[in-house]
Amino acid sequence: MPQRRALLGAGAVLGAGALLGLSGCSGREDAPDSNFVLLDGSAMRTADLRGKVTLVNFWATTCVTCVKEMPSLVATHHKYAPKGYETVAVAMSYDPPAWVVNFAQSRQLPFKVALDNTGDIAKAWGDVKLTPTTYLLDKQGQIVKRYVGEPEMQALHTLIEKLLAA
Repeated sequence: MPQRRALLGAGAVLGAGALLGLSGCSGREDAPDSNFVLLDGSAMRTADLRGKVTLVNFWATTCVTCVKEMPSLVATHHKYAPKGYETVAVAMSYDPPAWVVNFAQSRQLPFKVALDNTGDIAKAWGDVKLTPTTYLLDKQGQIVKRYVGEPEMQALHTLIEKLLAA
C-alpha cells in the first residue's frame, strides 16, 4: 500500500507539471549518455550533440499534443538550425516503427527522428512516460530545461536564442 501511495503522489506531481506545461530542472545536469538509432539506420550518441543547442523531444504518433506541437517544432528547427541548433525527436517504445516512419515522411520532418524500441532512452532521460516531454540542452550537453506538455514557443525561442548566443 505505501508503494501505491508513492506512485499516486508521483503521478500527481507529474500531472501538475503537465498542466503547467513545463518543469524546470534544478541546476544544470549532463544529459544522459544515450545511443539514438535514427530512421535512416544510422546511430548517434548524446556526446555527438555537444557544440549545438539541442532539443530532445519524446513523442508518439498517437499523442494528440505531440502531433499538434510538431509543426511548431519544425518551424523552430528551420529558424535556428543554421545558427547551430539541432532537434532529435525520440519516438516512444510503444509507437510502431512503421507509423513513425510514415509520420516523419508524410510531414517531411527536417530533423533527426530516433526509435526507442527498447524504452532504454526514455528510461535514461528520467523514465519518461508522459508525452510530449522535451529537454533543451546547451552547447556543453547539459540539460537547461525540461518541458512536460507543449512548451510555450515564444519562451522556448527566447531561451534558444540566449543559449545560441552563449
